[in-house]
Amino acid sequence: MQRMSASSLSIPSLGRILAVDPGSRRIGVALSDPQRILAQPLTTLSSGGRRRDVQALVELAREHEAVAVVVGLPYHMDGSEGASFASAVRLIEDLREASGLPVCGWDERLTSVQAERTLISAGVRRDKRRRKGTVDRVAAALILESFLTSLLNSDS
Repeated sequence: MQRMSASSLSIPSLGRILAVDPGSRRIGVALSDPQRILAQPLTTLSSGGRRRDVQALVELAREHEAVAVVVGLPYHMDGSEGASFASAVRLIEDLREASGLPVCGWDERLTSVQAERTLISAGVRRDKRRRKGTVDRVAAALILESFLTSLLNSDS
């Protein structure tokens, strides 16, 4: 999958954006406000297979009136594709087809590590970080925050 800048996407200039941090067991989801100022963790889904995951994400996008979806792409630090890269690309394609929305991939390098550090510094205990999928939601919010920053920078 080609790397793209946020400005190269065909998404409306206003409206909520849903962000997804896909995983084999859990899927973190975050949502922007309509003006795209804030990126907030939304929920964590338990993965139930591709078809069910796509359906759940499409329902969330519709429920929250998202105009686009951003999916984290797992790159290694050297820029090569991570082990679950192909699965993330398939998720992008399936979401695009099922939702009719613009769906793109976005570099997710270090978001899970950054999310974990953020939660530790906020005093969230290890059992709460893991058990409730908090890290996954926060990682999705970090992906979305990076994407929103790129949109803002491309508009200036």
